[in-house]
Amino acid sequence: MKSNVRVRFAPSPTGPLHIGGVRTALYNYLFAKKHNGTFVLRIEDTDQNRYVANAEQYIIDALNWCNIPYDEGINKNEKFGPYRQSERKHLYKKYADILLEKGWAYYAFDTSEQLDAHRKGHEAEGKTFIYNWHNREKGRLVNSLVLSDEIVQEKINSGENYVIRFKSPQDETLEMEDKIRGKISIATNTLDDKILFKSDGMPTYHLANIVDDHLMEISHVIRGEEWLPSMALHVLLYRAFDWQAPKFAHLPLILKPVGKGKLSKRDGDKLGFPVFPLAYTNEQTNDVSRGYKEDGYFSEAVVNMLAFLGWNPGTEQEIFSLEELIKEFDLKRVSKSGAKFNPDKTKWFQQQYMQQKDNAELTDLYLAILAEKGITKNIDYVQKVVAAIKERAVFVADFWELSHFFFQTPTEYDAKASKKNWKEGTSELMQELNSVIENIEDFSSENTEKIIKEWISGKEIGFGKVMQPLRLSLVGKLAGPHLFDIIAMIGKEETIQRIENAIEKLS
Repeated sequence: MKSNVRVRFAPSPTGPLHIGGVRTALYNYLFAKKHNGTFVLRIEDTDQNRYVANAEQYIIDALNWCNIPYDEGINKNEKFGPYRQSERKHLYKKYADILLEKGWAYYAFDTSEQLDAHRKGHEAEGKTFIYNWHNREKGRLVNSLVLSDEIVQEKINSGENYVIRFKSPQDETLEMEDKIRGKISIATNTLDDKILFKSDGMPTYHLANIVDDHLMEISHVIRGEEWLPSMALHVLLYRAFDWQAPKFAHLPLILKPVGKGKLSKRDGDKLGFPVFPLAYTNEQTNDVSRGYKEDGYFSEAVVNMLAFLGWNPGTEQEIFSLEELIKEFDLKRVSKSGAKFNPDKTKWFQQQYMQQKDNAELTDLYLAILAEKGITKNIDYVQKVVAAIKERAVFVADFWELSHFFFQTPTEYDAKASKKNWKEGTSELMQELNSVIENIEDFSSENTEKIIKEWISGKEIGFGKVMQPLRLSLVGKLAGPHLFDIIAMIGKEETIQRIENAIEKLS
């Protein structure tokens, strides 16, 4: 494929960016990068009633956090700017006029009350009202197809409200192709004459999106399945303008984990997982929505998870770097059917990336948590702690629970474990163990383990009689990494002191 591949992600700034939108952006990004193309961000803000002031920056921040930044768009390589539709509205009337001149569009002056009356009349007869070929020229509807040019001009000059509707062709079968769904046929008689332009000077999505995609030289339109019903109109608009249409690909929905339907914020709230990449504060209500970043997820894990919601590589491999995703991504391997979201699988991806993370990077993150707790430790020490515990962690926030005993002497001991493992004679045995530890010179994990296990074998007692109380003394419960790694980390003096504390409290 040539390097003139140009794709766009065109969200509406009406609130936080749902992960379904992030996946659409991701697939566009992967496709562009695979074909040495350009990933464009365009803000489709024609719906000013739903516009949210901080949503645009949220979208940009979310893409950057996911490491899928746009190549061209607002304040970045503005080759075809502006990239906000509200700043391009001067363009759209010109193109609406072209369609009027060519006979592909017409003025309609019907009021909302008149249209409601038509709908109710049809419903009373068990029919559905559609504004299209079968009634647009019968005289019951008020439009420029039945009015004289003079009357039309009079109405416009007098300030009467109007819309410009697309004139859908009659008695035609439209043949289209979707890169994911294959060939699609639709009878044009089933299409309604969509509104393209309103008298307030604003276009509808349909006109603005077609004009912008053409002027920005978009080669492939990769978007959500919800736009599939609009594909026929968009293909017809390209034909009406005598423009070459881009290739279309409609992505499957991301479905609820439980039940039917599209994944929503309500599902996340109910089941306890985020549906947005970043936390979002509603400026009107001050409600805060959870974000994957703030919940402790690595962006790479979220991106990997999203890539698999609708696409598969055709192999058993599940962990992919962004570079590997770019190399392997193919629209042919995107599913037609919806992908069920699985919160547990998301955590699995997070855990896999936790194991792959560089210990130094994780140490920097953990140092910030320790600092909040007023704990200052040598970086090398903290890095050793991280190496010892990270395989048990899902999030960096789990580190403290998994490793607090490396930084603080236990003051409490698990009651159930104590009752089961600290029995008559245990205190004397642990006192004797302290004497053994006192005489160990090489306090490495390997040497300490060797000496203590030889001492246990020499006493001809079960290992559990010593090892369980020893772990309880050092950790406060029967948990944690390799016991002798803990001993080597906290050192001889602290080990002896903790055993003495346990003897005093549990005897």
